[in-house]
Amino acid sequence: MAKKDYSELAQDIVAHVGGKDNVIDLRHCVTRLRFRLKDESKADTDYLKNRQGVVTVVQSGGQYQVVIGNEVDDVYDAVLAQGVRGIGEVDIDEGDQPKGNLLNRFIDMISGIFQPFLGALAGAGIIKGVAALLTATLGWTTANSAIVLILTAAGDGFFQFLPIMVALNAARKFKMSEFSALAIAAAMVYPNLTTLVEALGKNATVFGIPFSLPSGGYLSTIIPALFAVWVASHIEHWVASWVPKTVKLFLLPFITIIVSVPLTFLIVGPIANILTDLISAAFQGIYGFSPIVYGIVLGALWQVLVMFGLHWALVPLAIMELAKNGSTVLLTAAVLPCFTQTGVLGAILLKTKESRVKEVAIPAFITSIFGVTEPAIYGVTLPMKTPFVISCIASGITGAYVGLMNIAGFATGAMGIFLYPAYINPNGDLTHMINLLIGTAIALVTSFVMQMVVPVPTLYGNQDENTEAVEEEVVEAKELKQEIIASPLVGNTVRLEDVPDPVFSSGAMGKGVAIDPKDGVVVAPANGEITLVFPTKHAVGMRTENGVELLIHVGMDTVSLAGKGFTGFVEVGDKVQAGDKILEFNLATIREANLPVITPVIVTNSSEFDDVLVTQESRVDTGDYLLTAVKS
Repeated sequence: MAKKDYSELAQDIVAHVGGKDNVIDLRHCVTRLRFRLKDESKADTDYLKNRQGVVTVVQSGGQYQVVIGNEVDDVYDAVLAQGVRGIGEVDIDEGDQPKGNLLNRFIDMISGIFQPFLGALAGAGIIKGVAALLTATLGWTTANSAIVLILTAAGDGFFQFLPIMVALNAARKFKMSEFSALAIAAAMVYPNLTTLVEALGKNATVFGIPFSLPSGGYLSTIIPALFAVWVASHIEHWVASWVPKTVKLFLLPFITIIVSVPLTFLIVGPIANILTDLISAAFQGIYGFSPIVYGIVLGALWQVLVMFGLHWALVPLAIMELAKNGSTVLLTAAVLPCFTQTGVLGAILLKTKESRVKEVAIPAFITSIFGVTEPAIYGVTLPMKTPFVISCIASGITGAYVGLMNIAGFATGAMGIFLYPAYINPNGDLTHMINLLIGTAIALVTSFVMQMVVPVPTLYGNQDENTEAVEEEVVEAKELKQEIIASPLVGNTVRLEDVPDPVFSSGAMGKGVAIDPKDGVVVAPANGEITLVFPTKHAVGMRTENGVELLIHVGMDTVSLAGKGFTGFVEVGDKVQAGDKILEFNLATIREANLPVITPVIVTNSSEFDDVLVTQESRVDTGDYLLTAVKS
């Protein structure tokens, strides 16, 4: 068979990454062309994502990764023929952090950390709304109703201990021990920590350094835990470089935790307090200058302040004003940005063609109505960037109206659609509540209209496949063909969407399932022919006798080990029988490098099948049923 010509695809790829003069160098791994570009803004990502022959594009680790699939070897050679400098087929780049301007790096990091638990976050937000609904309609509270107490715990628990969730995914992002990161975050949300620190009084110092906390402590915060784990990851990597292996099991986490926790409290805490005091003074000065300007600034910045945990600068002031005067105007401009998220999401749901965006946006839309915006911000608007900016602008416009009308609240605590009773004057005057309803309408309409006239960014890069109506027709009965694939590993099954790599988790490489292996032996999952053995031995491809093309990719970023800990037993072209040993790997070597060992098993030609069904078992042994490729 004549070798397929990839020169046209290669020429197109080079042209749309900004030309060969924009390419510093090129590597490739088992599925991806990994470009280092001088200026990534010159690359036409949207074009490449939709270009036939390209699976998707990933910008990560300082690399512009064009995912090709099993033909990457040939496409790589064709790209080199265009005059691009190639530096090998084994990608050993260090680091996995996004490059580019600081804002994009921050957004990519935050959205990547939140993606794994967005579903649970949205579910908890809806539960918070249900509890609030019971309180608003039936008068049930945590003081008089056990069901409301249970629902409040179920809803608030996730949000209060958000630093722990953030720490878990940050540990995966920064490649450090997950349990050491969890220990650090758990210290940050230690019960009654704020009360205990206050009780120490003047004794709350460590070697003369103040032990202080932000107002409200670290509950529900994001950035402090993220920063703490980032620092801890560097400490852990440094300690791992010299600690003796004989005591590494306990000494590495001991040193990491005992150094990181004090640094977190003694550096993060004071910095947060200083920033909080500065923000408090700044907003008080702005309010004294003009309530309208105050409303614009607070409305536009509120969502950003919450992300950094700096909103606590104003909460105590509002509480003090409420206690003193019986009302407060300080936070009114901050209670309506949730509705600008609602408006933006409504427009996105109407305009987007991405089914995955709709899956995330629908529950986020519901929670935003109840005043819980984390699923909306971290799942949709912040990763898309433009909708988040629109939400902030609309919030600023809404804040201007709030400041102009001097809308005051007479109670605190309610959110979303349940906040209006707090704006009824005890003397029966409804003016403040009516103005707040008008402000809500401004928030909803302004954000919705702005998003409707602005293109909705593509988030996942794949359009809804069901955009055309299917005409009903009579179909002749056909024999159902299927190929059953056995498990090549012993371990716990992991849903593909939970794999910590967007190329696999998005399904861009094909459908399948992953395995968290318990030993380092990989066997052939079916009869067939080996079609790919990557030089580092971390990935093997094969074609079964019935035409299913499989990719077994051991771990994430294990290409960086350059073959260390891997032993292959097959070569390209070898015929194998189900159960034949094809690969061995050392789990300890992968874990010592702080790399995930989760191993995807992918049907790379999924598009040729009607469906790929996967096992529902939580654990499999080699030879157990794993998946079925079905074709009619």
